[in-house]
Amino acid sequence: MQASRPASAQNATLTAVPGIKVGHHTLTARPTGCTVVLIEGGATAGVDVRGAAPATRDTDLLNPTKMAEQIHGIALSGGSLFGLSSGDGVLRYLEEKNAGIAYGDRRIPIVPGASIFDLRVGDPTIRPTADCGYRAARAATAAPVVEGSVGAGAGATLGKLGGIERAMKSGVGSAAIRMPDGLIVAALVVVNPLGDVIDPATGKVVSGVRETRGNGFADARVVIRSGAPRADGGGANSTIGVVATNARLTKAQASYLAQLTDDGYARAIWPIHTIVDGDTVFAIATGSKPGDPDLITLGALAADVMAAAVIRAATQATGLPNLPAVRDLR
Repeated sequence: MQASRPASAQNATLTAVPGIKVGHHTLTARPTGCTVVLIEGGATAGVDVRGAAPATRDTDLLNPTKMAEQIHGIALSGGSLFGLSSGDGVLRYLEEKNAGIAYGDRRIPIVPGASIFDLRVGDPTIRPTADCGYRAARAATAAPVVEGSVGAGAGATLGKLGGIERAMKSGVGSAAIRMPDGLIVAALVVVNPLGDVIDPATGKVVSGVRETRGNGFADARVVIRSGAPRADGGGANSTIGVVATNARLTKAQASYLAQLTDDGYARAIWPIHTIVDGDTVFAIATGSKPGDPDLITLGALAADVMAAAVIRAATQATGLPNLPAVRDLR
């Protein structure tokens, strides 16, 4: 389990990549909110959607065959399909900043997005709106990303294989790797899966389905293999994240990087990409590091950094009534 980073530590979050800002807005009426990634100067992007139940917007634009060459923001939110309207607020903010693709005398920002299903946590009629996205964008900075149960991760949960009654609280996590040659690879993720979070280094459960008695973990791998009847944990999932690099990539290469990053989900979440998860990874490349990219190194690091971000999301979360976080079980 990773400890909290000291305040003096070098930025080890998504904003370690120059040109990227991140902002959160958390609603007070119930645990939900928005997390916005801004790249006002534009970045090449790709996407990989593996889950069978995604809530996404404008992901088709990231197909290498489509016209748009760059994006200017990514809107992540709670609220399932309803929360996708948060992207409208990000669009409005970026338009005010004159960021986007030139079209006549104005600019049009490109802002894809994704949402998690958190409607089982609190009043489901309270969802993020365009105002939430705007406020998150306005709050965005290049400072180290605030992690835990904030923004899009305010209502995130995990370990729902045994039902929401045995689930645990999750949130937003972020991590970054710097290489000696100046390459930076970083990730941010909102962890809200059906399954458990597993430490790839030890194979042990970090957070997940709780035992029916006590503070231990049932271990989703054991639960499924036992053949015991499974509680309804469906309809409340999706892990959505962003990997970023300062490497110079084409759209096709960015899409490939998103695919490789998804391996980080598979290493740190079990089960993953189920019929009731909408797992999505966006990849962005700012291109500030000159030279041809080493896609082997990029892909290997991207999967590692995403797995680390997943663990951060689980360990930095704050519990709610009947939804404890890891820190509550220590």
